Amino acid sequence: MERGKRTVTEMAVVGVIASAIGIAAALLINWFPASASKQAGPIDQLWDVLLIVSVPVFVLVTVIVLYSVKLFRVRPGQELMDGPPVHGNTRLEVIWTTIPALIIASLVVYAYLVLHDIEKAPAAANAEMHVKVTGRQFTWYFEYEDTKVAGKPIRSAQLYVPEGKSVKFDVVSEDVLHDFWVPNWRMKIDAVPGITTHYRVTPDKVGSYPVVCAELCGLGHAFMRQTANVLPQAEFDAWLTKQQQAAQKAATS
Repeated sequence: MERGKRTVTEMAVVGVIASAIGIAAALLINWFPASASKQAGPIDQLWDVLLIVSVPVFVLVTVIVLYSVKLFRVRPGQELMDGPPVHGNTRLEVIWTTIPALIIASLVVYAYLVLHDIEKAPAAANAEMHVKVTGRQFTWYFEYEDTKVAGKPIRSAQLYVPEGKSVKFDVVSEDVLHDFWVPNWRMKIDAVPGITTHYRVTPDKVGSYPVVCAELCGLGHAFMRQTANVLPQAEFDAWLTKQQQAAQKAATS
């Protein structure tokens, strides 16, 4: 009995130390590019919580497996012998089923609350702009639904959005399955043929960020990239006015 208790204590100490090192290392790694949206903060926090919970679980399973290999390995001459009969421990089985189920349920609820919170529309209708995103092999283009010339929305091969304003993206595909993703914003969603999908983002940092396709869509998948340009509101308004003027000129020529 003393030997068994000593082994369990040793496993617990090794597990705690390994978990602490693993959690510290996981939190120090820069898993994502610099955040550039209001939604990125809660998503990064959710990721950290998942790491903090997952590392001890991984360590626990690994430590038990390694100690089991060490303590219960077959010795020379025992290759053809059966092991001693083992009777199941109902209490232990209930515990190791209940605890993981509670952990998973808690993480699912937390993830749902984060998703629900970041997808909320702004209270004022005019506080949000609408951009239609269309994917096709192997490019993206963007239409500004709130600004039309001769009944047609302004279209751009690159994405321009204002800093600090909510943008709702309506995402469609002209051919195969794509996925609209700006890593710095953390948000991504599939572009599905025949279906319009949606998400909203509030960019909060001026700059240029890559737009990539995150769904294998053919030989040119790796080159399906554009740029999301986040501008101060005044600069965005000036850009949009310039696009309107160019579209008006094209419509009347």
